[in-house]
Amino acid sequence: MKIFAATAIALLGSTSALAATHTVEAGPDAQERLQTALIEAQPGDTVQIGAGRFELTDGLSLDVDNVTVRGAGSNATILDFSNQMGAGEGLMVTSNDVVLRDFAVEDTKGDGIKSKEADRIVYHNIRVEWTRGPHPDNGAYGIYPVESTHILVDGVTVIGSSDAGIYVGQSDQIVVRNSNVQYNVAGIEIENSHNADVHNNFVTKNTGGILVFDLPNLPQMGGHSTRVFNNLVVDNNTANFAPAGNIVASVPAGMGVMVMANRNVEITQNIMADNATGNVMLVAYSQDYDDENYNPSPRDVRVSGNIHGRAGWAPGFPGGDMLAQAMGGSLPPILWDGNGSGIVVSDDVPVVSLGLTSASQPRGEAQPSLVELHGETEATSQAVTLPDSMEAALR
Repeated sequence: MKIFAATAIALLGSTSALAATHTVEAGPDAQERLQTALIEAQPGDTVQIGAGRFELTDGLSLDVDNVTVRGAGSNATILDFSNQMGAGEGLMVTSNDVVLRDFAVEDTKGDGIKSKEADRIVYHNIRVEWTRGPHPDNGAYGIYPVESTHILVDGVTVIGSSDAGIYVGQSDQIVVRNSNVQYNVAGIEIENSHNADVHNNFVTKNTGGILVFDLPNLPQMGGHSTRVFNNLVVDNNTANFAPAGNIVASVPAGMGVMVMANRNVEITQNIMADNATGNVMLVAYSQDYDDENYNPSPRDVRVSGNIHGRAGWAPGFPGGDMLAQAMGGSLPPILWDGNGSGIVVSDDVPVVSLGLTSASQPRGEAQPSLVELHGETEATSQAVTLPDSMEAALR
């Protein structure tokens, strides 16, 4: 009897033992039925979304911890927001230990899927797409985790974001891998974040491929320790279609990997080619700011072991064409504005420095020259290790 009682108590205390599956199929009243399932889910539960097209008129939200939202596949379960009434995101998550997988979100008025202060969140086999293609009225972000610790984005596809396809902001311990980003302004953006691994992604036909930024006046500052490795970053030449005023509206078309005002960044073992402005650009933040703790220059950036193809034949920034002509018709694959410290490049390709001496100096005052930026290239960032439960969620 004592053994039976102990077992019963253990089962009652376990969310997994009491976990339920809430199944929602396509059809009339899909909006109400799906949101009700997300509200009524308890920790440990699964909201199972069936195959088919779910025509939704408003955004969805989840604020319950330890819930899995699972579809039948990223091309089988489609949450269609083309008739969305408001301007918000398709799905908003504000709870911890959430797994989102195997469904698509299409044509939201705002962001595709946003999670805020949602620790240990997993995005797996998700597709977010604006089906009309690049357009300034598309939602800003496809996958948008922010202010979180432990984030896994795996096997995600994002097409058509007017800002960033996959954006991770003001977060720590991040992995973005095995994903496909196309026809976004920025393919993947890591902003004001700490400890991020971005690897094994296919990044093509965006305005800029992979961006690692640090911006002033945000709750988390001092972005650092991002590793960008084993990615295929090719043909990112889509004209910039970001709405005026967005920070990425200044990203030149034809940019492969861009580091701005961040530190301890490693760009290694990538294949980068056919990016008309350049394969790698290392620059300072050049706009005005009033944050006395902000450092606008890149520091401790290492570029090594990459394979470079054609680049720099049509630079997309002001004065770029003249600069390219002065250098024989095209820019080298790697461009540095001249600001910052600890910039090390050991790739076997030329590097051009604009010779700027301050972040605010106009590019019209550039004094370009080829430079060698040799130095210590040993990795200093540690691989990001996520909790075992997050990797287990992919099975």
